[in-house]
Amino acid sequence: MSNPEERAEAGGVQSVHRTLDVLEVLAGHGGRLAVAEIAAGTGLPMPTVHRLLRTLVDRGYLRQLPDRSYALGSRLVPLGAAANVLVGSDVDGVLRELVSELGETANVAVLSGHQAEYVAQAPSRYTMRMFTEIGRRVDLHSTGVGKALLARLDTAAVSDVVRRQGLPRHTEHTIVTEIALRAELDRIRGEGYAIDDEEQEIGVRCVAVAVEADALTGMAVSVSGPTARMTDAVVARAVPLLRVAAATLAEEITRPVR
Repeated sequence: MSNPEERAEAGGVQSVHRTLDVLEVLAGHGGRLAVAEIAAGTGLPMPTVHRLLRTLVDRGYLRQLPDRSYALGSRLVPLGAAANVLVGSDVDGVLRELVSELGETANVAVLSGHQAEYVAQAPSRYTMRMFTEIGRRVDLHSTGVGKALLARLDTAAVSDVVRRQGLPRHTEHTIVTEIALRAELDRIRGEGYAIDDEEQEIGVRCVAVAVEADALTGMAVSVSGPTARMTDAVVARAVPLLRVAAATLAEEITRPVR
């Protein structure tokens, strides 16, 4: 977690950043912490933490326990449920099916600002496997899910991402010029899937397909694993399975809520 001063310089509303820091620190530590632990985890002064906690308790997003520690509150439950509708209620089943067929880790990521954010995962059945923390954000130009999402954006939106995020090099295989990126996006649009071939991390290969649903700004489903196992043959098997998974998620998302 970056410190409050860095985020204030990067833009945004400082009080909102601080409030979200409190919630994220609590969520990352089992949902319950003492005030001093929250202050230490957020790097915020104790008086500031007390003010934020009072507001969150008043709104029901936190609750104070008898031992004066704080826990996540019930008002967060409907927010999580509403977010889950956007991901698709059967997302876990879809990902588990991919793992069953291919053996490798399956993920769902969504467009979050100018990056991709992982929102669901089913782990590989192998001991050596890929693991991505839920909530982690990654660059769009260097990941399978990211390039699948970028390929659905128009020319102006892609230029905006490049201008704001740049094209940082993560490995020797990362695309670092806009000309090369646009050529890759044209390929993805033509073939219907994206590949991360050690572009984000050496030794890791990923194949991804966008979920085409009007209800979403962007979502993609992927399978990733070590390059030794993610051969061209496995990728060829994965693409049609990912397309089925993407279609299933799109149907889930666009289905009317009853």
